[in-house]
Amino acid sequence: MTDQPHLETLQQRIDRSGGPLAMLRTNPATHYPFTYAQEYTTWHNEQWAWKNACVLFDQSHHMTEVHITGPDVKRLISDTGVNSPATLGRDRAKQFVAVGPDGRYIGDCILFGLEEDHLSLVGVPQAANWVQFQAQQGDYDVEFSVDPASVHNPLGRRQHYRYQLNGPRTQEILERAVGAPIDRIPFFRMGSFAIAGTPVRALNHTMAGVPGEEYTGLELFGPVEHGPSVLETLLHAGAQSGLRQGGAVSYLSSTVESGWIPAVPSAVYSSPETAAYRQHLPGFGMEGMITIEGSYVSDDIQDYYFYPWELGYGSIVKLDHDFIGRTALEQAAQGPKRLKRWLEWDTDDVMEVVRAGFFGDGPRPKLLSLPNLNPATIYLDSVLQGDRLVGLSTWGGYTVNVGRVVTIAILDESLTDGDRVEVLWGEPDGGAGRPLSEPHHVQTTIRATVRTRPPAQH
Repeated sequence: MTDQPHLETLQQRIDRSGGPLAMLRTNPATHYPFTYAQEYTTWHNEQWAWKNACVLFDQSHHMTEVHITGPDVKRLISDTGVNSPATLGRDRAKQFVAVGPDGRYIGDCILFGLEEDHLSLVGVPQAANWVQFQAQQGDYDVEFSVDPASVHNPLGRRQHYRYQLNGPRTQEILERAVGAPIDRIPFFRMGSFAIAGTPVRALNHTMAGVPGEEYTGLELFGPVEHGPSVLETLLHAGAQSGLRQGGAVSYLSSTVESGWIPAVPSAVYSSPETAAYRQHLPGFGMEGMITIEGSYVSDDIQDYYFYPWELGYGSIVKLDHDFIGRTALEQAAQGPKRLKRWLEWDTDDVMEVVRAGFFGDGPRPKLLSLPNLNPATIYLDSVLQGDRLVGLSTWGGYTVNVGRVVTIAILDESLTDGDRVEVLWGEPDGGAGRPLSEPHHVQTTIRATVRTRPPAQH
Protein backbone atom coordinates (compact mmCIF):
# COMPACT_ATOMS: atom_id res chain seq x y z
CA MET A 1 0.00 0.00 0.00
CA THR A 2 1.23 3.48 -0.82
CA ASP A 3 2.70 5.59 2.00
CA GLN A 4 0.50 8.49 0.83
CA PRO A 5 -3.18 7.62 1.40
CA HIS A 6 -4.40 10.22 -1.08
CA LEU A 7 -2.56 8.31 -3.84
CA GLU A 8 -4.30 5.02 -3.07
CA THR A 9 -6.23 3.29 -5.79
CA LEU A 10 -9.84 2.34 -5.24
CA GLN A 11 -8.81 -1.30 -4.81
CA GLN A 12 -6.26 -0.36 -2.16
CA ARG A 13 -8.87 1.61 -0.22
CA ILE A 14 -11.31 -1.30 -0.44
CA ASP A 15 -8.66 -3.68 0.89
CA ARG A 16 -7.63 -1.32 3.69
CA SER A 17 -11.27 -0.79 4.73
CA GLY A 18 -12.11 -4.49 4.91
CA GLY A 19 -14.29 -4.62 1.80
CA PRO A 20 -16.38 -2.28 -0.34
CA LEU A 21 -19.40 -2.11 1.96
CA ALA A 22 -17.27 -1.38 5.01
CA MET A 23 -15.72 1.48 3.06
CA LEU A 24 -18.98 2.91 1.70
CA ARG A 25 -20.86 2.66 5.01
CA THR A 26 -18.17 4.41 7.05
CA ASN A 27 -16.94 7.07 4.65
CA PRO A 28 -16.74 10.55 6.21
CA ALA A 29 -19.95 12.56 6.17
CA THR A 30 -19.92 14.46 2.89
CA HIS A 31 -22.44 16.31 0.78
CA TYR A 32 -22.32 16.85 -2.96
CA PRO A 33 -20.52 20.17 -3.54
CA PHE A 34 -23.00 22.86 -4.55
CA THR A 35 -21.06 26.12 -4.51
CA TYR A 36 -23.98 28.52 -4.54
CA ALA A 37 -26.68 29.65 -2.14
CA GLN A 38 -28.80 27.07 -0.35
CA GLU A 39 -31.83 29.30 -0.98
CA TYR A 40 -32.32 32.55 -2.89
CA THR A 41 -35.87 33.18 -1.66
CA THR A 42 -37.17 30.07 0.10
CA TRP A 43 -37.02 26.49 -1.12
CA HIS A 44 -40.83 26.30 -1.31
CA ASN A 45 -41.07 29.56 -3.27
CA GLU A 46 -38.48 28.22 -5.71
CA GLN A 47 -40.38 24.93 -6.07
CA TRP A 48 -43.59 26.83 -6.77
CA ALA A 49 -41.81 28.78 -9.51
CA TRP A 50 -40.85 25.78 -11.63
CA LYS A 51 -44.48 24.65 -11.70
CA ASN A 52 -46.16 28.03 -12.15
CA ALA A 53 -43.61 30.45 -13.60
CA CYS A 54 -39.91 29.67 -14.05
CA VAL A 55 -36.85 28.90 -11.94
CA LEU A 56 -33.20 29.38 -12.92
CA PHE A 57 -30.64 26.91 -11.56
CA ASP A 58 -26.96 27.75 -11.91
CA GLN A 59 -25.37 24.43 -12.93
CA SER A 60 -22.00 25.97 -13.72
CA HIS A 61 -20.07 24.47 -10.81
CA HIS A 62 -21.18 21.08 -9.49
CA MET A 63 -20.93 18.81 -12.56
CA THR A 64 -17.90 17.28 -14.25
CA GLU A 65 -17.63 18.05 -17.97
CA VAL A 66 -15.62 15.70 -20.20
CA HIS A 67 -15.01 16.53 -23.87
CA ILE A 68 -14.18 13.76 -26.35
CA THR A 69 -12.97 14.53 -29.87
CA GLY A 70 -11.63 12.52 -32.77
CA PRO A 71 -12.68 10.21 -35.58
CA ASP A 72 -13.58 7.31 -33.23
CA VAL A 73 -15.91 9.26 -30.93
CA LYS A 74 -19.08 7.54 -32.15
CA ARG A 75 -17.51 4.08 -32.05
CA LEU A 76 -16.36 4.62 -28.46
CA ILE A 77 -19.80 5.77 -27.33
CA SER A 78 -21.46 2.91 -29.20
CA ASP A 79 -19.18 0.37 -27.48
CA THR A 80 -19.64 1.77 -23.96
CA GLY A 81 -23.28 2.91 -23.87
CA VAL A 82 -26.62 1.11 -23.96
CA ASN A 83 -28.08 3.95 -26.05
CA SER A 84 -28.59 3.60 -29.78
CA PRO A 85 -25.70 5.19 -31.71
CA ALA A 86 -27.89 5.74 -34.77
CA THR A 87 -28.75 9.34 -33.92
CA LEU A 88 -25.42 10.53 -32.53
CA GLY A 89 -24.35 13.84 -34.04
CA ARG A 90 -24.40 17.60 -33.83
CA ASP A 91 -27.24 19.12 -31.81
CA ARG A 92 -28.41 15.72 -30.58
CA ALA A 93 -28.27 14.74 -26.91
CA LYS A 94 -28.87 11.58 -24.90
CA GLN A 95 -29.26 10.41 -21.33
CA PHE A 96 -26.13 8.31 -21.68
CA VAL A 97 -26.09 5.11 -19.62
CA ALA A 98 -23.11 2.78 -19.21
CA VAL A 99 -23.22 -0.74 -17.77
CA GLY A 100 -20.47 -3.16 -16.79
CA PRO A 101 -19.74 -6.62 -18.19
CA ASP A 102 -22.47 -8.04 -15.92
CA GLY A 103 -25.05 -5.68 -17.44
CA ARG A 104 -25.48 -3.65 -14.30
CA TYR A 105 -25.34 0.10 -14.00
CA ILE A 106 -22.03 1.98 -13.98
CA GLY A 107 -23.32 5.54 -14.34
CA ASP A 108 -25.31 8.01 -16.38
CA CYS A 109 -24.89 11.57 -17.56
CA ILE A 110 -26.02 13.90 -20.33
CA LEU A 111 -24.29 13.39 -23.67
CA PHE A 112 -24.11 16.59 -25.75
CA GLY A 113 -23.44 16.24 -29.48
CA LEU A 114 -21.45 19.42 -30.11
CA GLU A 115 -20.10 18.43 -33.54
CA GLU A 116 -20.02 15.22 -35.56
CA ASP A 117 -16.64 14.35 -34.02
CA HIS A 118 -16.97 16.22 -30.72
CA LEU A 119 -19.21 15.42 -27.78
CA SER A 120 -19.26 16.12 -24.07
CA LEU A 121 -20.39 14.05 -21.09
CA VAL A 122 -21.77 16.23 -18.30
CA GLY A 123 -22.88 15.18 -14.82
CA VAL A 124 -21.55 13.12 -11.94
CA PRO A 125 -18.29 11.55 -13.14
CA GLN A 126 -18.82 7.77 -12.92
CA ALA A 127 -19.99 7.24 -16.51
CA ALA A 128 -17.31 9.50 -17.98
CA ASN A 129 -14.63 7.80 -15.87
CA TRP A 130 -15.67 4.43 -17.30
CA VAL A 131 -15.70 5.69 -20.90
CA GLN A 132 -12.25 7.24 -20.53
CA PHE A 133 -10.85 4.01 -19.08
CA GLN A 134 -12.29 1.96 -21.95
CA ALA A 135 -10.79 4.40 -24.45
CA GLN A 136 -7.38 3.94 -22.85
CA GLN A 137 -7.73 0.15 -22.90
CA GLY A 138 -8.94 -0.05 -26.50
CA ASP A 139 -7.82 1.07 -29.93
CA TYR A 140 -9.69 4.38 -30.25
CA ASP A 141 -8.47 7.49 -32.03
CA VAL A 142 -9.91 10.01 -29.57
CA GLU A 143 -8.72 12.73 -27.22
CA PHE A 144 -10.14 13.67 -23.82
CA SER A 145 -10.35 17.02 -22.06
CA VAL A 146 -11.63 16.91 -18.47
CA ASP A 147 -13.10 19.96 -16.73
CA PRO A 148 -13.78 18.87 -13.12
CA ALA A 149 -16.43 20.34 -10.83
CA SER A 150 -15.35 23.66 -9.33
CA VAL A 151 -14.38 22.32 -5.90
CA HIS A 152 -11.99 19.82 -7.53
CA ASN A 153 -10.84 22.03 -10.39
CA PRO A 154 -7.08 22.74 -10.37
CA LEU A 155 -7.53 25.67 -12.76
CA GLY A 156 -9.88 27.43 -10.38
CA ARG A 157 -12.40 28.21 -13.11
CA ARG A 158 -14.73 26.30 -15.40
CA GLN A 159 -14.73 26.34 -19.18
CA HIS A 160 -18.48 26.90 -19.54
CA TYR A 161 -21.42 28.39 -17.67
CA ARG A 162 -24.65 26.38 -17.46
CA TYR A 163 -28.02 27.89 -16.61
CA GLN A 164 -31.12 25.69 -16.39
CA LEU A 165 -34.49 27.36 -16.97
CA ASN A 166 -37.48 25.33 -15.77
CA GLY A 167 -41.15 26.23 -15.86
CA PRO A 168 -44.09 27.03 -18.14
CA ARG A 169 -42.85 30.57 -18.81
CA THR A 170 -39.41 29.45 -20.01
CA GLN A 171 -40.08 30.21 -23.68
CA GLU A 172 -41.36 33.75 -23.15
CA ILE A 173 -38.42 34.58 -20.87
CA LEU A 174 -35.96 33.18 -23.39
CA GLU A 175 -37.49 35.13 -26.28
CA ARG A 176 -37.39 38.32 -24.22
CA ALA A 177 -33.71 37.70 -23.46
CA VAL A 178 -32.93 36.95 -27.11
CA GLY A 179 -35.00 39.89 -28.32
CA ALA A 180 -36.85 37.90 -30.99
CA PRO A 181 -39.16 34.90 -31.42
CA ILE A 182 -37.34 31.57 -31.59
CA ASP A 183 -38.53 28.11 -32.54
CA ARG A 184 -39.15 25.66 -29.73
CA ILE A 185 -36.36 23.14 -29.41
CA PRO A 186 -37.59 19.50 -29.49
CA PHE A 187 -36.95 17.22 -26.51
CA PHE A 188 -33.28 16.27 -26.14
CA ARG A 189 -32.36 18.34 -29.17
CA MET A 190 -30.17 21.43 -29.11
CA GLY A 191 -30.47 24.90 -30.60
CA SER A 192 -28.40 28.07 -30.89
CA PHE A 193 -29.09 31.79 -30.49
CA ALA A 194 -27.51 34.92 -29.02
CA ILE A 195 -28.04 36.55 -25.61
CA ALA A 196 -26.31 39.79 -24.61
CA GLY A 197 -24.43 39.68 -27.90
CA THR A 198 -22.84 36.31 -27.13
CA PRO A 199 -23.44 32.87 -28.72
CA VAL A 200 -25.52 30.48 -26.61
CA ARG A 201 -26.41 26.84 -27.12
CA ALA A 202 -29.37 25.19 -25.40
CA LEU A 203 -30.62 21.66 -24.72
CA ASN A 204 -34.28 20.87 -24.14
CA HIS A 205 -34.52 18.70 -21.07
CA THR A 206 -36.12 19.17 -17.69
CA MET A 207 -34.93 19.00 -14.11
CA ALA A 208 -38.35 19.38 -12.54
CA GLY A 209 -41.10 18.32 -14.95
CA VAL A 210 -41.93 14.95 -16.45
CA PRO A 211 -39.11 14.24 -18.94
CA GLY A 212 -40.31 14.26 -22.53
CA GLU A 213 -43.89 15.09 -21.63
CA GLU A 214 -43.67 18.72 -20.61
CA TYR A 215 -41.96 21.58 -22.41
CA THR A 216 -40.56 23.17 -19.29
CA GLY A 217 -36.78 23.00 -19.39
CA LEU A 218 -33.80 24.41 -21.27
CA GLU A 219 -30.15 24.10 -20.30
CA LEU A 220 -28.22 27.08 -21.67
CA PHE A 221 -24.44 26.99 -21.94
CA GLY A 222 -21.54 28.91 -23.42
CA PRO A 223 -18.01 30.16 -22.68
CA VAL A 224 -17.63 30.94 -18.99
CA GLU A 225 -16.48 34.51 -19.62
CA HIS A 226 -19.92 35.27 -21.08
CA GLY A 227 -21.75 33.82 -18.09
CA PRO A 228 -22.26 36.98 -16.01
CA SER A 229 -23.76 39.01 -18.87
CA VAL A 230 -26.04 36.14 -19.93
CA LEU A 231 -27.22 35.63 -16.35
CA GLU A 232 -27.93 39.33 -15.89
CA THR A 233 -29.93 39.41 -19.12
CA LEU A 234 -31.95 36.31 -18.17
CA LEU A 235 -32.80 37.66 -14.72
CA HIS A 236 -33.87 40.99 -16.18
CA ALA A 237 -35.96 39.27 -18.88
CA GLY A 238 -37.62 37.03 -16.31
CA ALA A 239 -38.48 39.66 -13.72
CA GLN A 240 -41.95 40.35 -15.13
CA SER A 241 -42.65 36.61 -15.58
CA GLY A 242 -42.04 35.52 -11.99
CA LEU A 243 -38.55 34.07 -12.55
CA ARG A 244 -36.83 32.90 -9.37
CA GLN A 245 -33.26 31.80 -8.87
CA GLY A 246 -33.12 28.31 -7.41
CA GLY A 247 -30.75 27.30 -4.64
CA ALA A 248 -29.17 23.97 -3.75
CA VAL A 249 -32.06 22.89 -1.49
CA SER A 250 -34.77 23.23 -4.13
CA TYR A 251 -32.45 21.86 -6.83
CA LEU A 252 -32.06 18.56 -4.97
CA SER A 253 -35.79 18.36 -4.28
CA SER A 254 -36.63 18.49 -8.00
CA THR A 255 -35.95 14.75 -8.23
CA VAL A 256 -39.27 14.13 -6.45
CA GLU A 257 -41.12 15.32 -9.56
CA SER A 258 -38.71 14.33 -12.34
CA GLY A 259 -38.12 10.82 -11.01
CA TRP A 260 -34.37 10.91 -11.58
CA ILE A 261 -32.36 8.85 -9.08
CA PRO A 262 -29.15 10.86 -8.62
CA ALA A 263 -26.88 8.08 -7.42
CA VAL A 264 -26.59 4.36 -6.77
CA PRO A 265 -23.36 2.36 -6.44
CA SER A 266 -21.54 1.64 -9.68
CA ALA A 267 -21.19 -2.08 -10.36
CA VAL A 268 -17.39 -1.97 -10.15
CA TYR A 269 -16.45 -2.96 -6.59
CA SER A 270 -16.21 -6.74 -6.72
CA SER A 271 -16.02 -8.63 -10.02
CA PRO A 272 -12.78 -9.91 -11.60
CA GLU A 273 -13.84 -8.24 -14.86
CA THR A 274 -13.60 -4.79 -13.24
CA ALA A 275 -10.42 -5.43 -11.23
CA ALA A 276 -8.23 -3.42 -13.61
CA TYR A 277 -10.70 -0.55 -13.38
CA ARG A 278 -10.50 -0.56 -9.59
CA GLN A 279 -6.72 -0.38 -9.84
CA HIS A 280 -7.10 2.54 -12.25
CA LEU A 281 -9.55 4.62 -10.20
CA PRO A 282 -8.31 6.86 -7.37
CA GLY A 283 -9.36 5.76 -3.92
CA PHE A 284 -10.63 9.21 -3.04
CA GLY A 285 -12.60 9.85 -6.22
CA MET A 286 -16.38 9.73 -6.46
CA GLU A 287 -16.47 5.93 -6.53
CA GLY A 288 -14.45 5.73 -3.32
CA MET A 289 -16.08 8.53 -1.35
CA ILE A 290 -19.81 7.98 -1.75
CA THR A 291 -21.75 7.01 1.36
CA ILE A 292 -24.49 4.41 1.70
CA GLU A 293 -27.12 4.82 4.39
CA GLY A 294 -30.67 3.63 5.03
CA SER A 295 -32.43 0.70 6.64
CA TYR A 296 -31.61 -1.79 3.89
CA VAL A 297 -28.67 -4.01 4.81
CA SER A 298 -26.95 -6.78 2.89
CA ASP A 299 -23.47 -8.22 3.31
CA ASP A 300 -23.11 -8.67 -0.46
CA ILE A 301 -22.12 -5.57 -2.46
CA GLN A 302 -23.79 -7.08 -5.53
CA ASP A 303 -27.16 -6.59 -3.84
CA TYR A 304 -26.50 -2.86 -4.24
CA TYR A 305 -26.04 -3.10 -8.02
CA PHE A 306 -28.89 -2.31 -10.41
CA TYR A 307 -29.97 -2.97 -13.97
CA PRO A 308 -30.93 0.03 -16.14
CA TRP A 309 -34.66 -0.74 -16.07
CA GLU A 310 -34.63 -0.65 -12.26
CA LEU A 311 -33.60 3.02 -12.49
CA GLY A 312 -36.14 3.90 -15.18
CA TYR A 313 -33.76 3.50 -18.13
CA GLY A 314 -35.31 0.43 -19.73
CA SER A 315 -36.51 2.35 -22.79
CA ILE A 316 -33.00 3.71 -23.34
CA VAL A 317 -31.47 0.26 -23.82
CA LYS A 318 -31.27 -0.44 -27.57
CA LEU A 319 -30.03 -3.73 -28.97
CA ASP A 320 -29.19 -2.29 -32.39
CA HIS A 321 -25.48 -2.40 -31.59
CA ASP A 322 -22.95 -4.35 -29.56
CA PHE A 323 -21.78 -2.84 -26.27
CA ILE A 324 -20.13 -3.83 -23.02
CA GLY A 325 -22.67 -5.80 -20.98
CA ARG A 326 -25.15 -6.46 -23.79
CA THR A 327 -25.20 -10.26 -23.46
CA ALA A 328 -25.67 -10.08 -19.69
CA LEU A 329 -28.49 -7.54 -20.08
CA GLU A 330 -30.31 -9.74 -22.59
CA GLN A 331 -30.11 -12.69 -20.22
CA ALA A 332 -31.22 -10.69 -17.17
CA ALA A 333 -34.20 -9.28 -19.06
CA GLN A 334 -35.66 -12.79 -19.33
CA GLY A 335 -35.98 -13.17 -15.56
CA PRO A 336 -37.99 -11.43 -12.81
CA LYS A 337 -37.56 -7.67 -12.76
CA ARG A 338 -37.78 -4.74 -10.43
CA LEU A 339 -38.94 -1.41 -11.86
CA LYS A 340 -38.81 2.25 -10.89
CA ARG A 341 -41.91 3.41 -9.04
CA TRP A 342 -42.95 6.24 -6.73
CA LEU A 343 -44.10 5.89 -3.12
CA GLU A 344 -46.56 8.37 -1.63
CA TRP A 345 -45.93 8.31 2.10
CA ASP A 346 -48.98 8.50 4.38
CA THR A 347 -49.13 12.00 5.78
CA ASP A 348 -50.35 10.86 9.21
CA ASP A 349 -47.35 8.53 9.55
CA VAL A 350 -44.96 11.24 8.37
CA MET A 351 -46.32 13.71 10.89
CA GLU A 352 -46.04 11.14 13.68
CA VAL A 353 -42.37 10.54 12.84
CA VAL A 354 -41.77 14.30 12.86
CA ARG A 355 -43.57 14.68 16.21
CA ALA A 356 -41.83 11.74 17.86
CA GLY A 357 -38.44 12.49 16.33
CA PHE A 358 -38.30 16.11 17.44
CA PHE A 359 -40.52 16.21 20.51
CA GLY A 360 -41.13 12.64 21.70
CA ASP A 361 -40.17 11.16 25.03
CA GLY A 362 -37.91 8.14 25.30
CA PRO A 363 -36.29 6.51 22.24
CA ARG A 364 -37.00 8.60 19.18
CA PRO A 365 -37.21 7.66 15.50
CA LYS A 366 -34.68 9.00 13.06
CA LEU A 367 -35.23 12.68 12.35
CA LEU A 368 -37.07 13.34 9.11
CA SER A 369 -35.74 16.33 7.17
CA LEU A 370 -37.70 18.29 4.58
CA PRO A 371 -37.75 19.05 1.75
CA ASN A 372 -34.95 16.50 1.14
CA LEU A 373 -35.04 13.27 3.12
CA ASN A 374 -31.60 12.07 2.17
CA PRO A 375 -28.34 13.58 3.45
CA ALA A 376 -26.16 10.76 2.07
CA THR A 377 -24.92 10.31 -1.46
CA ILE A 378 -26.89 7.05 -1.63
CA TYR A 379 -29.88 6.23 0.54
CA LEU A 380 -31.68 2.88 0.44
CA ASP A 381 -34.57 1.94 2.74
CA SER A 382 -36.26 -1.46 2.81
CA VAL A 383 -39.81 -1.57 1.39
CA LEU A 384 -41.97 -4.29 2.94
CA GLN A 385 -45.29 -6.04 2.42
CA GLY A 386 -45.79 -7.79 5.71
CA ASP A 387 -42.46 -9.48 6.41
CA ARG A 388 -41.49 -9.70 2.73
CA LEU A 389 -38.90 -7.38 1.18
CA VAL A 390 -40.45 -6.09 -2.07
CA GLY A 391 -37.97 -3.38 -2.99
CA LEU A 392 -36.01 -0.33 -1.99
CA SER A 393 -36.93 3.30 -1.39
CA THR A 394 -34.28 5.73 -2.64
CA TRP A 395 -34.21 9.51 -3.02
CA GLY A 396 -37.21 11.61 -2.12
CA GLY A 397 -38.77 14.40 -0.15
CA TYR A 398 -41.45 17.04 -0.43
CA THR A 399 -42.45 19.71 -2.92
CA VAL A 400 -45.27 22.22 -2.61
CA ASN A 401 -46.44 21.20 -6.08
CA VAL A 402 -47.08 17.62 -4.96
CA GLY A 403 -48.09 18.45 -1.39
CA ARG A 404 -46.87 15.24 0.23
CA VAL A 405 -43.72 13.26 0.88
CA VAL A 406 -42.74 11.06 -2.06
CA THR A 407 -39.76 8.79 -2.64
CA ILE A 408 -38.54 7.10 -5.81
CA ALA A 409 -38.49 3.35 -5.34
CA ILE A 410 -37.21 0.20 -7.02
CA LEU A 411 -39.94 -2.41 -6.56
CA ASP A 412 -40.90 -5.91 -7.68
CA GLU A 413 -42.65 -5.65 -11.05
CA SER A 414 -45.75 -7.32 -9.57
CA LEU A 415 -46.54 -4.20 -7.54
CA THR A 416 -48.88 -1.82 -9.30
CA ASP A 417 -50.65 1.49 -8.85
CA GLY A 418 -52.45 1.75 -5.52
CA ASP A 419 -50.75 -1.17 -3.78
CA ARG A 420 -49.92 -0.61 -0.13
CA VAL A 421 -46.45 -1.11 1.36
CA GLU A 422 -44.39 0.02 4.35
CA VAL A 423 -41.04 1.80 4.33
CA LEU A 424 -38.65 0.82 7.13
CA TRP A 425 -37.36 4.18 8.39
CA GLY A 426 -34.15 4.49 10.39
CA GLU A 427 -30.68 2.98 10.42
CA PRO A 428 -29.91 -0.47 11.80
CA ASP A 429 -28.38 -0.64 15.28
CA GLY A 430 -29.74 2.79 16.15
CA GLY A 431 -27.45 4.51 13.67
CA ALA A 432 -24.24 3.32 15.32
CA GLY A 433 -21.29 3.79 12.98
CA ARG A 434 -23.32 5.70 10.39
CA PRO A 435 -21.62 9.09 9.93
CA LEU A 436 -24.70 10.98 8.73
CA SER A 437 -27.22 9.75 11.30
CA GLU A 438 -27.92 10.84 14.84
CA PRO A 439 -27.13 7.94 17.20
CA HIS A 440 -29.55 5.99 19.38
CA HIS A 441 -32.68 6.33 17.25
CA VAL A 442 -35.17 3.50 16.77
CA GLN A 443 -36.54 2.13 13.53
CA THR A 444 -40.18 2.57 12.61
CA THR A 445 -42.39 1.92 9.60
CA ILE A 446 -44.17 4.44 7.41
CA ARG A 447 -47.09 3.31 5.27
CA ALA A 448 -47.01 4.24 1.59
CA THR A 449 -48.95 3.85 -1.65
CA VAL A 450 -47.31 2.65 -4.85
CA ARG A 451 -47.57 4.91 -7.90
CA THR A 452 -46.47 3.98 -11.41
CA ARG A 453 -46.52 7.55 -12.69
CA PRO A 454 -44.82 10.73 -11.43
CA PRO A 455 -46.66 12.21 -8.42
CA ALA A 456 -47.50 15.46 -10.20
CA GLN A 457 -49.76 13.46 -12.53
CA HIS A 458 -51.95 12.07 -9.73
